[in-house]
Amino acid sequence: MMTKFTSACSNTMPDNNDKERDESREKAVPSGRLARLSRFGALATTVAGSVVKNGTKQLAQGKRPKLSELLLTPKNALRVANQLAQLRGAAMKLGQLLSMDAGDFLPKELAEILAKLRSDAHHMPRAQLLDMLRRELGTDWEGKFSRFDLTPVAAASIGQVHRAVTPDGHAVAVKIQYPGVRESIDSDIDNVASILKFTGLVPDSLDLAPILAEAKRQLHDEANYLREADCMAHFHAALRGRDGLVMPAPHKALCTSRVLVMDYVEGTAIEDLATAPQGVRDAVMTRLFELMFEELFVIKAMQTDPNFANYRYQAAAGRVVLLDFGATRHFQDSWVQCYHDIQSAALAGSRDRLERAARAVSYFDDNTLPHHRELVLDLMTLCCVPLCTDGPFRFGQTDLAERIRDKGLALAEDRKFWHAPPMDSIFLHRKLGGIFLLAARLKANVDVRKSLQTALARTPA
Repeated sequence: MMTKFTSACSNTMPDNNDKERDESREKAVPSGRLARLSRFGALATTVAGSVVKNGTKQLAQGKRPKLSELLLTPKNALRVANQLAQLRGAAMKLGQLLSMDAGDFLPKELAEILAKLRSDAHHMPRAQLLDMLRRELGTDWEGKFSRFDLTPVAAASIGQVHRAVTPDGHAVAVKIQYPGVRESIDSDIDNVASILKFTGLVPDSLDLAPILAEAKRQLHDEANYLREADCMAHFHAALRGRDGLVMPAPHKALCTSRVLVMDYVEGTAIEDLATAPQGVRDAVMTRLFELMFEELFVIKAMQTDPNFANYRYQAAAGRVVLLDFGATRHFQDSWVQCYHDIQSAALAGSRDRLERAARAVSYFDDNTLPHHRELVLDLMTLCCVPLCTDGPFRFGQTDLAERIRDKGLALAEDRKFWHAPPMDSIFLHRKLGGIFLLAARLKANVDVRKSLQTALARTPA
């Protein structure tokens, strides 16, 4: 059977405007270490040049410029964000992590620019794409599909996604990793960290070391598509038959460590629900809170990437689509028990029990100063407000996120307190924060306590 190739997701050829738009998003991925290093070097040189130019200009005007102000300009921030987007891989992923995890510690302008990295990726040129398919699926890869759309439907930091149809008629999504991504993870992250420190785009008060170490480990996991296929199958089995949720199943016979083939599942952007009826928004977020609690306490594995693009919505069926399981983390029973204790202490309104649970999960230790300990407990209490609210919590009518941010900043800005919790906790915080932000974006009303009880009821006897 001759494979049918298309350059768009329809049976008709794209017009010239479509072709120009597709080509404008094509950027070859620098795959060699020297090629990628030269990009970082050029970026550093450009930023340094702008510092000298702007500094000289201000000195000529009789001003005494500060180095931080010369480095931290919108143009320099944009240069960094654009270069990360073109490099993709770990370079872009780290920018995404910083924009979500450290956004409250960064200047507003930089946070907004880095936020572009969560959705603004280029895709591979056609020749590079075909080379990856031949290398991963063999020179006869065309025979494994009856149709393959060469224009991607999505492009992200590690790979891009194409629609295809298998010879037996199954519609599938094919995620293809960018060349050189896996091999460049460690050096990319070190190089990005150096650039961000050099340019002053990350303040000295933010200790990047634990974030960088975990980012490397996490990205090596995410770059292994066979692992993601296993995680997807695990969740597919755990959530089979769950009302209101749907997710793709992997086609393992077609998967490699750099190509992931899965069911193609239709859906619209979850953010589009912002204009949906209140009941729809409430139902969707209730399902997602139940899912998060079930992941933590029942499945004991969690998809920890809070990017909104990982959720879609099927309006006709009223179902949430779950995508992308590369960032899955598996939790130890003892660690999960710590969070059982935190939930119980919060619901009981017992600060003493909350302090014991916080110590058990290593939020602080015996060396922590008393006022820092109290700030941590205050922050934990704020985070549990939705859980401790009788009835639905109105996420669209609260300043809770701002109050949590302010408490977090009070801790982060005090260099005498720097006690990083376990990395599992940090990734759990990312998921919690992402669900909270989505609920606020949709202005949803959710009975969080009931969602917890529903999830716990699914715990095996």
